[in-house]
Amino acid sequence: MHTVLAGDIGGTKTRLALAEVSGSQVRLLCEVRYASRNFSSFELLLGDFLSGKEAPRNAAFGVAGPVDVRSVDVTNLPLRIDADALMKRYGFASCKLLNDLEATACGLPALCEDDLLTLQEGRANAVGNAAVIAPGTGLGEAGLFWDGKVHRPYATEGGHASFSPGSELEIELLRHLQKRYGHVSWERVVSGEGLVNIYEFLRDRSGLQLDGRDAAAISQAALAGSDEISVQTLDWFVRLLGADAGNLALKAMSWAGLYIGGGIPPKILPALEGGAFLEAFLNKGRMRHLLERMPVRVILNDRAALYGAALRAAEVA
Repeated sequence: MHTVLAGDIGGTKTRLALAEVSGSQVRLLCEVRYASRNFSSFELLLGDFLSGKEAPRNAAFGVAGPVDVRSVDVTNLPLRIDADALMKRYGFASCKLLNDLEATACGLPALCEDDLLTLQEGRANAVGNAAVIAPGTGLGEAGLFWDGKVHRPYATEGGHASFSPGSELEIELLRHLQKRYGHVSWERVVSGEGLVNIYEFLRDRSGLQLDGRDAAAISQAALAGSDEISVQTLDWFVRLLGADAGNLALKAMSWAGLYIGGGIPPKILPALEGGAFLEAFLNKGRMRHLLERMPVRVILNDRAALYGAALRAAEVA
């Protein structure tokens, strides 16, 4: 059994925990959540967490951003994290940085059946690669390569790939967003920001005089059916998420499953279960039959990335 320090650092919130790891099982001993923007550096944030505690010898942090060997600049947040600097300051014997979606992928073995909601059963006892897509503050994507014995998670920045419209209305949305951003990625339409972008596009297109709303308000109004523009927004968002999830599933050949993580999906489960997501996921022409054989599951446990960081920290070799 190993006691480790694990972290899940996102653009909105950061979680740090001391955890006991035994095999693929993770038990959190102490967990604290922080608003990521409340600290000017990660060192100060970590120092606050470790105050009065003995730092474990091994640490790992899942970070929302591309890891460049031993450091990472947090996407959507002005923070830089350097593993070697952390080792020197806190005396860690090992300190690992991994992309937050890689951390989520690493955390899948620690989840139980109650932590997952199945949208598509797929093929029984499926073996092979898997993939994770996660809309939240941004849009994360990761793969799990099957080497014949175990899955080996790897990071991608697929959320920043170019958005590909599939209808005349989506082409109109693309042109609208190009005026604002220049390059339009999938993250611009499938994330919290994406919900707002779609809502504002539909609102302006309708000519209705409606106040601005954040992503949470849009989702809540849509699920309550209290605002038609919000209902249309969430339906479109779910279809776009399904379309990009299908893209990822084909690129990764995720026979063993496509997992949907992130902060948004657990909050919009009725919309995901309504059929629009799977309709868009499967709508890949001649490859539909492949996608129908892939399990599709929503990750309900929001600690998956924290578990993955803990499991990685425990790999001391």
